Amino acid sequence: MPPKKTLYGGETKKAVDNFPISGETVPVSVIHWLGRIKGAAAQVNADLGKLDKGLADQISAAAAEIADGKHDAQFPIDVFQTGSGTSSNMNTNEVISALTGGAAHPNDHVNMGQSSNDVFPSAVHLAALDQAVNQLLPALKQLERSLDRKAKKFANVVKSGRTHLMDAVPVTLGQEFAGYAAQVRLGQERVNAALVHVGQIPLGGTATGTGLNTHPKFAAGVRKILVKDSKLRQIAPPADPFEAQANRDALVELSGALKVVAVSLTKIAQDIALMGSGPRAGIGELFLPELQKGSSIMPGKVNPVLPEVVLQVSAQVIGNDTAITIGGMQGQFELNVRIPLIARNLLQSIHLLSTTSVAFAEKCVDGIEANKQGTKASAEATLAAATALNEAIGYDKATTIVKKAADSGRPLREVALEEGVDAKLYDATIDLRKIAAGNQA
Repeated sequence: MPPKKTLYGGETKKAVDNFPISGETVPVSVIHWLGRIKGAAAQVNADLGKLDKGLADQISAAAAEIADGKHDAQFPIDVFQTGSGTSSNMNTNEVISALTGGAAHPNDHVNMGQSSNDVFPSAVHLAALDQAVNQLLPALKQLERSLDRKAKKFANVVKSGRTHLMDAVPVTLGQEFAGYAAQVRLGQERVNAALVHVGQIPLGGTATGTGLNTHPKFAAGVRKILVKDSKLRQIAPPADPFEAQANRDALVELSGALKVVAVSLTKIAQDIALMGSGPRAGIGELFLPELQKGSSIMPGKVNPVLPEVVLQVSAQVIGNDTAITIGGMQGQFELNVRIPLIARNLLQSIHLLSTTSVAFAEKCVDGIEANKQGTKASAEATLAAATALNEAIGYDKATTIVKKAADSGRPLREVALEEGVDAKLYDATIDLRKIAAGNQA
């Protein structure tokens, strides 16, 4: 719905007319950060003697309203717009000007010391940094803890291991869940590592990275205010102003870390869905929470709905990363000009991974129980347990026993004794819990 009172001006109206593309606007988190930057910029320009203090206060007050989300409806421009984000920067300048009653000129005062080319990408970096720190990382930590709790609970639940989807030596369910927890923990480390570079914002470079028309102390002053207000300690100057202006490599790096998280979640969700398959014709080693009916026709059917959500979200994140990668390649010489595309996909990925991780933890992982009957059956059925006999009887002899047991369907122990393995040796060696412990026994 359009706002009852329009605060934006002619440049915004032109952009709305020029870009009737998706019906999807620039992410509001970017708009909010544009507001924060504009407010801090006004304060710093006043401190540097370049802007009247009273006018700066008006700009800051108006910018704070934008940062607080009070005027989101005043930002109607499609996300698929000019690749520098100039339209959205001017949209912000015009709304702030209107909120000051026209006292502040959109370009001369609100945009003082700035260019779309350094302000808009800075807002995108800060929105991504903010959401990664305050939403994604806590969500991943919650999921990690949920998986870790299950790892401890299932520490003594022995089951068949599987490689290539074939029976392998016994493991514990706890070992598997500990591996999943580690995947999520390492994902957090990857995201944190990328945020170091995401925090290096290009603010102060103005049009091409030279800093033309801005005070030498402007960018540092704005960053200081932003760090104080947001508590985001990663906000920092760029390694090089021309590097920071000409490319969005840091955002591509962050997206790559998100893709790894999506890959990890895919592995975890697939494993959990497979181990919960059944109840009679599947693997049947886990009981997943029964959240809703699984079929409109088959009575009593229950599906692994949360793992399926995780798999779909992960596919979307991986797809987003492809678009971000292509966007990161584009833009010649002094400016990347695919920033709105990158912002749209990156912020969506952060949001989807955040909400999905929490839902997966709370609605699925926390409620998982071991199917003790199923795990016991698989542990006792795997012929790969004969691997433990290798040191005593050799690989070839053990192979003969396994093949004979597989072909005949007879128990491994029965065939081993028939082939001359001492009963005491067999019973001491084929201890499934001890085998699962490996070299930690």
